[in-house]
Amino acid sequence: MITTTNYLIVGSGIAGLTFAIKIATQFPEKTITIVTKSTEEESNTKYAQGGIAVVQNLEDDHFNKHIKDTLICGDGLCNDEVVEMVVKEGPKRLQELIDWGADFDKNNAGTLDLGREGGHTKNRVVHHKDQTGIEIERTILEETHRKKNIKLLDFHFALELITKNNRCFGAYVLNEKTNEILTLKADYTILATGGIGQIYGHTTNPIIATGDGIALAHRAKAKIKDMEFIQFHPTALYTKELNTTFLISEAVRGFGAYLRTKKGRRFMLDYDNRAELASRDIVSQSIVKELKKSNDTCVYLDCTHLDMTAFKKHFPMIYRRCKEVGIEISFNWIPVIPAQHYLCGGISVDMNGQTTISNLYACGECSRTGLHGANRLASNSLLEALVYSERIFMHLSQISFKTETNNDDFSSWSELGKPILEEHYIANIRMLLQTLMQQNAGIIRNNIDLKSSKKQLLIWQKQLSKISIDYAIKKEMYELKNMIDVSILIVNESISREHNCGGFVKK
Repeated sequence: MITTTNYLIVGSGIAGLTFAIKIATQFPEKTITIVTKSTEEESNTKYAQGGIAVVQNLEDDHFNKHIKDTLICGDGLCNDEVVEMVVKEGPKRLQELIDWGADFDKNNAGTLDLGREGGHTKNRVVHHKDQTGIEIERTILEETHRKKNIKLLDFHFALELITKNNRCFGAYVLNEKTNEILTLKADYTILATGGIGQIYGHTTNPIIATGDGIALAHRAKAKIKDMEFIQFHPTALYTKELNTTFLISEAVRGFGAYLRTKKGRRFMLDYDNRAELASRDIVSQSIVKELKKSNDTCVYLDCTHLDMTAFKKHFPMIYRRCKEVGIEISFNWIPVIPAQHYLCGGISVDMNGQTTISNLYACGECSRTGLHGANRLASNSLLEALVYSERIFMHLSQISFKTETNNDDFSSWSELGKPILEEHYIANIRMLLQTLMQQNAGIIRNNIDLKSSKKQLLIWQKQLSKISIDYAIKKEMYELKNMIDVSILIVNESISREHNCGGFVKK
């Protein structure tokens, strides 16, 4: 089946939906199609606890301070021009969310209640308790559904981009409900597919975060950059099982919580004068060093000295989750361990979100803008998504009516008659992949393990290539294909990088 649309957006998080809302409003006669592989609300955005870093109080804070904090955290690899642009556009983009109905926490004076997180020298994080992502996703989905020219296709999975002569013409999309593969032709395609967390055995990312957009762009020959810079959040709730885990927001440390060893020593004071409020790379690396010294399985977050009434008000979801697993934080320390959280690299884009392929754009965590450098400053990711969706919108608004007529006849994709692959085969390789990357491409790496991992990844890549020819396409098969492709990118760039920087450490 071949269908057409003016704008094809892959992903239904903050990046994709805010662009869709704006372009649909600007051009009510144009068609916008959003494809998302799960339910419409399931995205990395939904799981953001912290908030959006935006300078608000110019008497106490300043754009230059936010810029400096971002540059320090990025460890010399940020694009200065991008950092300045994103930080200065922040207040306008935040106001748009508020105008659409987003409800952010306010203080007794009626102004935004600004939190502080690691790496920030001032309180500038706007939040909705510890459920900021849920509030943002609710707001932008409601606004999306008000636009009659937006079609949102849930349980639709993008398999491959349609390209010719370095130009994108849309994508082949699997309808997961019918197993039909659509040829979805588009004037412009925007990848907003989120992160890569499921590549690792221990991650704060949801089950959908399998690096799909980056893999799609890579197979289409787009430039991918900085894949070695993977941020591990220092304080994921520790469980014995390696899987998607619950995040204990950095804002809890901003609220005054201490990190302690099993014996009670407040160890961060030994590593950085900012202690618990050092940037995420430093805190994660410090935890790993402490665990190697002690052979303990986790460290602990101590909240027992905090005002519990205020804590429950600010972090109701965290308090409730801890209580569900038997941790009463008024007198129990919370066991925590670093977990994969965010990718600082991705699909290389310019300041308008344009990839190295014509008519293909990328936004959000799947993109590499130059904002984060070697390590992302806390709560800069939602800000980046908002600013770059605006940049793509402004850029395409100026050229939307100049599109060339596309008469290319792209063939449809049929899987009729092919057998179904047993599910356990894919599940087994996926588990082995997660264990391999967790052990060999984590917080501290070495070339021996990385090169060994590369050999195994190439074996799996070859196997999946043959399987995708011999067996009927399923989402799980292509997710694994994407995870392998992205893992190879991470490993290759980790081997190539010779000097430690930001979140990258190799010994």
